[in-house]
Amino acid sequence: MLPKTCLVGAAGHVPQRGAVSMTAPMAALALDPKVSGVLEELHRKSRRELPSLVGYFLLRAIPRWIRWQRSPEIDEQAQSFLSDKLIALAQDKCEFCYLMCRSIAARRIVEVGSSFAVSTIYLAAAARESGGEGALVIGTEIDSRKVAFARRNLERAGLSAFADIRLGDARRTLLDVEGPIDFVLIDSWIPLARPMIEMLAPRLRRGAIVVCDNTGQFSKQYRDYLDYVRSPENGFRSTQIPYRGGLELSVRC
Repeated sequence: MLPKTCLVGAAGHVPQRGAVSMTAPMAALALDPKVSGVLEELHRKSRRELPSLVGYFLLRAIPRWIRWQRSPEIDEQAQSFLSDKLIALAQDKCEFCYLMCRSIAARRIVEVGSSFAVSTIYLAAAARESGGEGALVIGTEIDSRKVAFARRNLERAGLSAFADIRLGDARRTLLDVEGPIDFVLIDSWIPLARPMIEMLAPRLRRGAIVVCDNTGQFSKQYRDYLDYVRSPENGFRSTQIPYRGGLELSVRC
């Protein structure tokens, strides 16, 4: 999917005031060697990209800051720059999502914004381990080049049979996803978050988990999404987990 606005912040993951850093080393997950090998390679690549991402968007933003203007939106030039960048969910957040999926034996998982399939690999590994007929991650990505890389990475990890990466706008590619859905990860263009949760909510099983990234750092931009999942009348109980940038965790009631 299209990247979030204000990529300087997204790349830098500046914690909110009072936030607790949860990026200390975690015990290694017991994933099979093939999966672990691909993930280690992709996380290394993601870390190497970080300085260039921060530098690029700082240079774009400084002239506007001087003139007290908003940070630039993601235009075609920026999209071209980002087309070969992973923009991956942080490793600790990926591991958290994997553990959440395992805790509820998630077999039907939806991911909004698959990019190069870093987080998808964690979700597909969890779906495979949950077992049963139809265990599958349905992901979506709007960039055709990233879809090709995502499918290749899943194949290298031995998880192609447990993931379906769809090319196009999530509002169309996920229209026909059948329930009951066990787990949803939203890590995409911010304006998509509210439409996607409203579209998918009727198909969530009771006890399903929805995770949305960077809702603390971009709380103003995510306001309509947060208003929805934090309103009990919409059928969720929701809280923010204090990972860097914030991670909203919502449970379907």
